[in-house]
Amino acid sequence: MDLHEADAKVKFLIRDRDARYPATFDTVLQAEDIEVVQTGVRMPRMNAIMERWVRTCRTELLDRTLIWNRKHLLHALREYEQFYNVHRSHRSLQNAAPLRSLPEPITEPARLTGLNAQ
Repeated sequence: MDLHEADAKVKFLIRDRDARYPATFDTVLQAEDIEVVQTGVRMPRMNAIMERWVRTCRTELLDRTLIWNRKHLLHALREYEQFYNVHRSHRSLQNAAPLRSLPEPITEPARLTGLNAQ
């Protein structure tokens, strides 16, 4: 435990429910005032999904924004979350946003030919 030497204050440790972590592991962390938060049961893809979101947030927001303080960071993250869920398109959803449904398909041939006319 080199956290004291690094002057790092850790409040939480998020970990999965793997059997590699015995009860003594959590006891040692609790003695250092670190709360252990276990991931959900039977959620093998949760880590990959969150890593993808964090990387997207970092590359699209945090690498391009100068954050002044905690209040500014929380405001920027709320705005980015709104953008991510409402406006930003996602490949896995056929380029639709998660909280916005796909547009209705055009099935009339006359409307399809009119799209290419310029």
